[in-house]
Amino acid sequence: MIKNTKCECGHQNPVGTVLCESCGKPLDPDLPLDSPLEMRYDGAARRSQKANPAVIDRIWNFFSSVKIAIYLIVLTLIGAALGTIYPQESTFINLDDPGKYYKETYGTWGTVYHALGLSRTYESWWFIGLLVMIGTSLVICSLDRVLPLYKALSKQQVRKHQTFIDRQQTVYASELAAEPNEWIERFGKQLKRKRYKVWTDGTALLAEKNRFSRWGPYINHIGLIIFLLAVLGRGVPAWHMDKYIGVDEHQTVQIPNTNYYVQNEKFTVEYYKDEELPDKLKGTNRAKLYRTDAKLYTCTKYCNDDPLHEPELKEVEAHAIEVNSPLSYKGLNLYQYNYEERVRLIEVKPMLVDSTTGESYGPFDLPMNDPPPSVEAGPYKLTLSAVFPDFGLDAQGRPMTKTRDPNNPAFVFVVTGPGLNEKGEMYIYFPMPSGDDKAVQKQINDSFKKLGSNTGRFSFQVGKMENVSFSQYTTYLNVRVDRAMPYVWVGATISMIGLVMGFYWQHRRIWLRIDDGRLSLGAHTNKNTYGIRSEVASALGKCGVAVEPKTLDNRRSSS
Repeated sequence: MIKNTKCECGHQNPVGTVLCESCGKPLDPDLPLDSPLEMRYDGAARRSQKANPAVIDRIWNFFSSVKIAIYLIVLTLIGAALGTIYPQESTFINLDDPGKYYKETYGTWGTVYHALGLSRTYESWWFIGLLVMIGTSLVICSLDRVLPLYKALSKQQVRKHQTFIDRQQTVYASELAAEPNEWIERFGKQLKRKRYKVWTDGTALLAEKNRFSRWGPYINHIGLIIFLLAVLGRGVPAWHMDKYIGVDEHQTVQIPNTNYYVQNEKFTVEYYKDEELPDKLKGTNRAKLYRTDAKLYTCTKYCNDDPLHEPELKEVEAHAIEVNSPLSYKGLNLYQYNYEERVRLIEVKPMLVDSTTGESYGPFDLPMNDPPPSVEAGPYKLTLSAVFPDFGLDAQGRPMTKTRDPNNPAFVFVVTGPGLNEKGEMYIYFPMPSGDDKAVQKQINDSFKKLGSNTGRFSFQVGKMENVSFSQYTTYLNVRVDRAMPYVWVGATISMIGLVMGFYWQHRRIWLRIDDGRLSLGAHTNKNTYGIRSEVASALGKCGVAVEPKTLDNRRSSS
């Protein structure tokens, strides 16, 4: 334990001070007498050195430890490495059952990987927790050291204790025949030529340069803290998005978690001709260009899944999206990711046919992906009761959907209007039925009739082929929002500035005093001791004191 008392110079030092803040005399009697002083923080007291820490101080001490910071960084690096063993879930498009995928693709290890949550490493609580702890450690480590250091450097005294000077890295002592004040003035001029700032106090001198380099590590810490905050900010949905959406031709879909909608007006793919391909690829289809003519809309009204109203959209941007040529709007970027050639039914415009009168009502719009809850067909209202995007029958013969994709859609409508009871009549409708589907449609409608749910009065008819819309291609777009990236670059830039400050400049100080004709000089730098020895030897030589730089090394002379 360090016992701090009032220094012999009269200055009262805070508890934990190693070197007197005024004269620099060592206050710890247990310090070795034959080695240079530890000048890392100029011997200033730090909060983490309290003799009787309270609970908050113990937490402070934990995070102020450089050893703990290194452990946290190593654990984070190990965790980040584990996240790269297999692809993360976020890299897949429409991965419905991640557990099944990892088991089938990677076997037992894949099952273990997914069960441990490593397939979502970078969104996991423990990984984010490690980043928060590293950030906390950076803040506390910096505050614990930079505040005492700033206080010590801003209150430096010119005249230092003899012990302080004698136990520096670079030392020199000899008898001086010249007049002290005149010699100190000459020596100070030599140091000023080497860009030192010089202060004198009678026969004592302090010279210093490149103090700013001492702040380099802490500026680096500030940059890293900004960097970490930006990385954590990417977990906020409004700040970061990296999703994949599929959009069929002529389809408009909502971008998840936003008020934006994207429309695929047309998809174009061009292939290389045989003469443009190398011999080993001739006869194969290689895409030369694939482009999505897209329009971006923003919702201005009825945006919150209002079942009674369609969202009102306003076009804000249009762009032909190609590889490396995204559609960009206010930080939202849509990149061309992939495409798939697949003919799909997009929309039909059927007619409601009354078999008793032969009249047809409509047509009305019926999109496959997002059908409206109700439509009007002449005097009749059709309310959507059930939707089966990929119609099928389960083991008990009940209607069900095989997938969520509209591969074979079926719709159940309740028709109400003139001449019908209040409950209306229920019908199932297949927009493009195959032979089997026609039989199933008739069978289900007949069962509704037996149950009294309909009279068989109505049917649906598509009519002309222009009332049917198909998509030949599905384009996959990568939706990216990264509002944190500018802050990532700002943090990285600040961190690099701090590194350059700390690596390419050195904080150098020289203390000198002349007592009764005896010259005592001590010098210190946080790195490159050879450089400061050369500067001291050069300045002494030009003032009439010849000395070899290597003889100024205190560690050499003490050994």
